[in-house]
Amino acid sequence: MSGRTRQPSERGQLDLFHALPGDFASRDAQDLMAYPFFSLAKSRRIAPIDFRAGDVTIRVEAVPDHGMATIWDADILIWAASQIVNARDAGLRTSRLMAATPYEMLTFIGRGVSKRDYQRLKAALDRLQSTSVVTSIRQPAEGRRHRFSWINEWQECTGRNGRPLGLELILPDWFYRAVVDSALILTIDRAYFGLTGGLDRWLYRLVRKHGGRQRAGWRFDIRHLHQKSGSLSPLKRFAFELRDIVRRQPLPGYLLFTEVEASGRVLLAFEPAPALVDRLVLSGTRTVVPSGTVLSGYREPPAALSRGTGEENRAPNLESNSQSNSLARHPANQREEQSRLAAGRPTRDGQRAGRRTGDDT
Repeated sequence: MSGRTRQPSERGQLDLFHALPGDFASRDAQDLMAYPFFSLAKSRRIAPIDFRAGDVTIRVEAVPDHGMATIWDADILIWAASQIVNARDAGLRTSRLMAATPYEMLTFIGRGVSKRDYQRLKAALDRLQSTSVVTSIRQPAEGRRHRFSWINEWQECTGRNGRPLGLELILPDWFYRAVVDSALILTIDRAYFGLTGGLDRWLYRLVRKHGGRQRAGWRFDIRHLHQKSGSLSPLKRFAFELRDIVRRQPLPGYLLFTEVEASGRVLLAFEPAPALVDRLVLSGTRTVVPSGTVLSGYREPPAALSRGTGEENRAPNLESNSQSNSLARHPANQREEQSRLAAGRPTRDGQRAGRRTGDDT
């Protein structure tokens, strides 16, 4: 008999947290929204992600058998974060050891519940468990690195008669600490789960993280976005795909547009979308109908008040987030002022052609 002391398993040291029933807000960890941690492709990725910006370093490694965890696999982490935050807000005790049924997980993230969907869920859990991450984010000492997998382990549970009881999984401490810190969590739109493109999903999370609900919007350099995405696509292809996203406008709650500086540098800009109105509008009515338009669409309210600086009066600033590249101006009003001047009509400030439109440079 060996005299070596057997170390207790991690599972035996953790209390079991059962998933809560019901439909509640979706939460995401800001670190996962801001940095390249996942593959954006549905095809298997083996090539690692290497990212460095200032003091932040990230390396994500995959194994050939499963490939790297994808941004669709990350929906499971969003489900876990949402469960933990909801339970914490309800005064319940949470744990890194979680138990749930596949049905609960799949329905929360907007997936089907067929046999194929269950198989895909298990494959996603395998990728999350086998993907290895090394990062300096949230490390107290300079130069220190933390290595972990997105799921330490997971298993299927069955009863004595062999009937499936659900799944159990253990979250890594690095992720769990981010979730229980309310300052590191953001609520996301449930429509996010309906986004089918990997780049669409990544861009929404980035926009939500950096811009929040800033009424003035923000803008990013395309090259910087390419680096921050971890995408294997060449820059030219990446920029083409971003322009296609701008054309489609798929991101819930945000409008996207591009700007080209005098130097030729291309920027991707965004701002919160205006409030939704009824879809029944007259033929010929502008695509973006001002909030407050009557349901029938037979008339529009007068133009919104302006400060005379070529900026719109946007929705109240419900949340501020200073972490971004730079502040963006929406060009829509500038184009409107220019067209008014060209036609000889007064601008909103009462100016006519030949006079300056104000301080909108």
